[in-house]
Amino acid sequence: MKVIAIVGPTAVGKTSLSIDLAKRFNGEIISGDSMQVYRGLDIGTAKVTTEEMAGIPHHLIDVRGVDESYSAADFQKSAREAIQEISQRGKIPIIVGGTGLYIQSLLWDYKLGSEGEPEDDSIREKYEVFAEENGNPALWEKLQLSDPLAAEKIHYNNRKKVIRALEVFELTGHSILEPKEQPKELYDSFLIGLNTDRSILYQRINQRVDLMVEQGLLEEARNLAKNPTVQAAQGIGYKEFFPYFSGDSSLEAAIEEVKLHSRRYAKRQLTWFRNRMSVHWYDLIQQPEIIKVIETEIANWLANGDHISPIDEE
Repeated sequence: MKVIAIVGPTAVGKTSLSIDLAKRFNGEIISGDSMQVYRGLDIGTAKVTTEEMAGIPHHLIDVRGVDESYSAADFQKSAREAIQEISQRGKIPIIVGGTGLYIQSLLWDYKLGSEGEPEDDSIREKYEVFAEENGNPALWEKLQLSDPLAAEKIHYNNRKKVIRALEVFELTGHSILEPKEQPKELYDSFLIGLNTDRSILYQRINQRVDLMVEQGLLEEARNLAKNPTVQAAQGIGYKEFFPYFSGDSSLEAAIEEVKLHSRRYAKRQLTWFRNRMSVHWYDLIQQPEIIKVIETEIANWLANGDHISPIDEE
């Protein structure tokens, strides 16, 4: 079963390329973004517009309310179902997104959760006492220091999961989300990575944030600020404005925080994809003509038979 995936940091042109390839190769697009699942969060997530879709079907966008949770396991299940359906219609599934764990857990036999990990009641009790005395945010900060991979995916108010992740890390020295064995590839995948010169990337990120503010980002953030403990409220581009709304920060400072956090996130995204996945890297910002090379390589790949058997659907 053939699957194309387009990955990379924010603001490098993944959406535009996905539309072009979907038109060229009869594809449908599956969003691999952890924030675009939320209805009403359009500007801050750089969600594709109806006009930009150009009639190409898109999946896993606007499938959750902002008060609902969404996990890598939820994505894994829904996206695999979408791949199956798209393929059965004779079309090519194209996964697009910058959430590394989502893409990896989808394309490989990646086990999510703590099944089979060791347990220690005394360690768990230690962190439970700490949480009672210091609060959930302080507990989550401990996790962020020891296991940033897990911290990025576990909400700070989910005390049980935070404690479990800390427990596993203390007992094993590895992340609860890190597989012990090399996961098996589930699809015949062609992975496209987009990137550009760091200074250009950071400039594009800063410009994108300014444009988002002009387009009404603050209104989306203000709506989320009414319920700041929900998972969606922790997204970059929203939580940074909460101190401004409460009078503890200036608007200029909040915008700079969004830019800073977005740049840092882009760096983490690149590190993830470079270290964990075998990706064909291209720079469409400085070399837009290279899209012809991408199309030729995909056409050659499609002309070859699958080298991976389809996964068994339960």
